Amino acid sequence: MRASVMIQIFLLIACGLASAQQESDFDYYRQLNDQEKRLAEYRDSDEDLMLKLRQLEIINNSRKKFRLPPVSLDILASRVANKICREAAENEYVSHWNLRGEKPYHRYAFAGGYDHITENAYGEWDSRGFNVTPELTAKLMRNGHESFMAEKAPHDGHKRNILDKMHNYVGIGFYITKNHFRYYEEFINRYLEFIKVPAALSVNEKGSLVIDTKGESYLYFLICYREPFPVPLRLGQKPRKGTYEDFSREVALRIPAWELAGYRKGNIYTIPVSFKKEGLYYIQIYINKKEITSPRAISTEGYSPVSGIVIKVTNP
Repeated sequence: MRASVMIQIFLLIACGLASAQQESDFDYYRQLNDQEKRLAEYRDSDEDLMLKLRQLEIINNSRKKFRLPPVSLDILASRVANKICREAAENEYVSHWNLRGEKPYHRYAFAGGYDHITENAYGEWDSRGFNVTPELTAKLMRNGHESFMAEKAPHDGHKRNILDKMHNYVGIGFYITKNHFRYYEEFINRYLEFIKVPAALSVNEKGSLVIDTKGESYLYFLICYREPFPVPLRLGQKPRKGTYEDFSREVALRIPAWELAGYRKGNIYTIPVSFKKEGLYYIQIYINKKEITSPRAISTEGYSPVSGIVIKVTNP
C-alpha cells in the first residue's frame, strides 16, 4: 500500500515538473514571438504557439528515436511557414514554390533569414469542410509529420530532412480554410552569426559579408550560385510539384578554406563580394572544427551548408 502511495506521489511530482517545464517553454517562446517584428501579419496567437510547441515535441520525439539532438522552434521561420501555408491553402496547392516562383530559401532570405533552410510540405483536403478546433489542428499537424516519417527509401526525402543531424531549429506553419489544410516544416542549420549581409547590390558594386563563428568553428568552403529572378505565375496557374534543388546550375563563386582563412581576424570573417551580372546570388557556407590554411584537396561531401544568403544584384 505504501509503495502504491509513493508511486502516485512520484507521478504527481513528475507531472508537475513537466507542466512547469511546458509553462516555462511557452513563456520563453511567447517572449520571442513578441520581440520578432518581421512578417508581423503572420504572427502566431498564443493558442497557435502552444499548438506548435506540442508539435515541436512530436518532431523531437522522432529525432530522439534516432539518437539525434532536439531542435528548437524558430519564430521567423514559423512565420515564413505560416505565409506559404496560407497561400497554398487559399489557392489549393501543395508545393515548395509559391505563386511568385520562389523556393524555400528565397522566401526565408527575403524575410530576413541568413541560415540554411530545408522544407517539408504537406496538405489535406476535405470536401465536407473542416470543423476547426485546436484538437483538429493538432491532429492534422501530427498526420503531416507522421506521413513524412512513414516514408521509405529511396522516396524518403522528408524523413531524411527531419533526421538531419545538423538541424538545430525548425519553423512550423499551418493554415486551414473551409476545405484545405496545409502544414510546412522549415528545418534550419544555425551555427554562425551574420553581422553584415547586403540584401542587394548593383552589378560590379563591392560589398562584404561579415560573419562571426563565435569561436566554435572555421569557415571551410563558400560556394555561390547565380540564378535568374523568379518569375511570378500567371493568373490561375499552379506552382510546380515535386522536389526542389537547393542550388542552381551556374556557379558564380568558389572560395576554399585557405582563402577564407585570409579573411579571418579572431572569430570574425570579412569576405568581399562583387558580381558581374544581374540575378539572385545564393551563398552556401560550410564549416569545420579545424582551420585549413594551405591548399589541399577538399570536398563538401558529408557536410551540410550553414548559410542560405540570397543577394539581389541589379544593373545600376
